[in-house]
Amino acid sequence: MGHMRFFWAVLAMCLLPMMAWAEDRLVRLQAPDALVETGLLKHILPRFSLKSQVRVQIVGVGEAADATLGDTGTPLFFGIGQTWHLAVANPDHLGSKRFSDWMGSKVGQRAIIGFAPDGEALFGPPQEQKVAVVEVDLDGDAVLGQEVSRRACARCHAVEAKGRMGGIGSTPSFAVLRSLNDWEERFSVFYILNPHPSFTLIDEVTPPFPADRPSPIVPIELTLDELEAVLAYVGSMAAADLGGALVHQ
Repeated sequence: MGHMRFFWAVLAMCLLPMMAWAEDRLVRLQAPDALVETGLLKHILPRFSLKSQVRVQIVGVGEAADATLGDTGTPLFFGIGQTWHLAVANPDHLGSKRFSDWMGSKVGQRAIIGFAPDGEALFGPPQEQKVAVVEVDLDGDAVLGQEVSRRACARCHAVEAKGRMGGIGSTPSFAVLRSLNDWEERFSVFYILNPHPSFTLIDEVTPPFPADRPSPIVPIELTLDELEAVLAYVGSMAAADLGGALVHQ
């Protein structure tokens, strides 16, 4: 009897890696009927499976899913009136990761855009999303703005005269930015100017980072009041003297 228990225990240990491997080879994809009925998924999924050896099973809305095509996640393509996003439930799921990477790759995008059942492509690249741009003014608290700048911006920028040796060498100081004619606009919408969107969150303005695309560094999180305070602080500082304009002879 003891030998049998030992046999079944060893068998279970052998089967566990195989079960995990099989689980990674299956992606349960949730997609609305409107998208399924276009035939796009029947067109692209066999191509993905042939390349990756990962099978994709379409599941209905409300069923357990590893990935979802819908309104949230990473924007991948546009068609039938909307931009379609892919959200992955578990970024550590190997099959889901492969599917997400393939959908965003050049090969995957060619497969999507190349789908033309009646000789006319139904889908194209994702349309640019309109980014909310907030109106800020100089009525904020400049003292608070200095404190916020030290906390949120000083790891990259020199935010005050005494810290001019701080920040990253290739990153302009606040004083240099203040000397530009469009400094107010730059600071007002800094969160949509690269590289800030990848690690910046403005409360009630910017959307949260997708679960499968988190911030690469500790994110900067600001409220609108803090953003106005930073603008007021920069408006109160002296602009850097960059010398006279170049004179061509």
